[in-house]
Amino acid sequence: MSPVTRRASRKVRLAGRWVGGDAPILVQSMTNTDTEDAKSTADQVAALARAGSEAVRITVNTLEAARQVPAIRERLLAMGVDVPLIGDFHFNGHKLLAQVPECAVALDKYRINPGNVGHGSKRDDQFATMIEKAIEHAKPVRIGVNWGSLDPELLARLMDANARLKAPKEADEVMREALVVSALESAAKAEEIGLPGDRIILSAKVSAVQDLILVYRELARRCDHALHLGLTEAGMGSKGIVASTAAMGVLLQEGIGDTIRVSLTPEPGGDRTREVIVAQEILQAMGLRSFTPQVSACPGCGRTTSTFFQELAARIQDYLRTQMPVWKSRYPGVEDMHVAVMGCVVNGPGESKLADIGISLPGSGEKPVAPVFVDGEKTVTLKGERIAEEFQAIVEDYVKARYAPGAPKRSTQRKKTIAITQAE
Repeated sequence: MSPVTRRASRKVRLAGRWVGGDAPILVQSMTNTDTEDAKSTADQVAALARAGSEAVRITVNTLEAARQVPAIRERLLAMGVDVPLIGDFHFNGHKLLAQVPECAVALDKYRINPGNVGHGSKRDDQFATMIEKAIEHAKPVRIGVNWGSLDPELLARLMDANARLKAPKEADEVMREALVVSALESAAKAEEIGLPGDRIILSAKVSAVQDLILVYRELARRCDHALHLGLTEAGMGSKGIVASTAAMGVLLQEGIGDTIRVSLTPEPGGDRTREVIVAQEILQAMGLRSFTPQVSACPGCGRTTSTFFQELAARIQDYLRTQMPVWKSRYPGVEDMHVAVMGCVVNGPGESKLADIGISLPGSGEKPVAPVFVDGEKTVTLKGERIAEEFQAIVEDYVKARYAPGAPKRSTQRKKTIAITQAE
């Protein structure tokens, strides 16, 4: 059981599933294709969904893009992909939703940025049009504030008010307050127009870790709307992964967040699905959800000069992830399985005993044999040229025996006992 106590938030219905409240934290992603190209967009949505994205956002920025949304939906259904589609609207969303009602119907949720729906009286009218379309078609809305496109009139108002204080706040503090106020005032306006509060999700994204933590803590304190987390413009590669994990890990540990997106900039020619896998790994590492069996592997040292254990760990991890689409329906609970692939005798046997199934490979100078542990007991010792193939077969047999419907339930008492014994 996770030690995290989730923040109380209103549950939002999204295309047959719940977001917020006690519902599982949902993984979201976004395409980077031209939405006017229905085939490439549908293909990328399908790839993201198959990687584990439980909702996918697409850009709707032109009249032709809006017209293609129903075709994208049809292509997805033809591929057997029924993932919630979110329309990302900026500047002209009020026109597109009104002019292309079939787009408004085909989408499962609208994302509205209150910073760029218009200015002055036009802002209110254009925001109202989008909310009215959401009401008309019974769609939830994410009011997504971003500090790169913050409402300048709101920011100026708060800056002026701050300047009149005897002890003015720092500019960055006023900026954070403007993000929170923009989200809350927009949500209140949407409810005033008639959108129920349980169809509203809020976000207030920034690109700095500490700012994101402070903004969401304040947003969570001042409302009970479901919250979407994400560090915007997180960056590429390890920088983007580390920054997103650092920011969202703190908030998730505090019970804040109902959906998450890891906004990674793909490497040139890189796979867009990487952001989905990272989001899943954040939630799984924190014990908030389970998506695929986890593989523990030692980092290697002078005792493990061979790379065999690294190759085997990678092979098993890839094998488990590849099998999950099939296993998920056949073997309920398999996503909680823990596999250990260890490289020497120092921690190998102990870690292998703690896992559901583990192998302790020989380190430098050790006897060239690899004991396998199943549910804490050594069952076989592998050796020779086919250790990888034999261990993979043992893992597959274990899954069938332990997770098939009707299989005996497994107790967690063994792991607790081993952990306590080792600690002592």
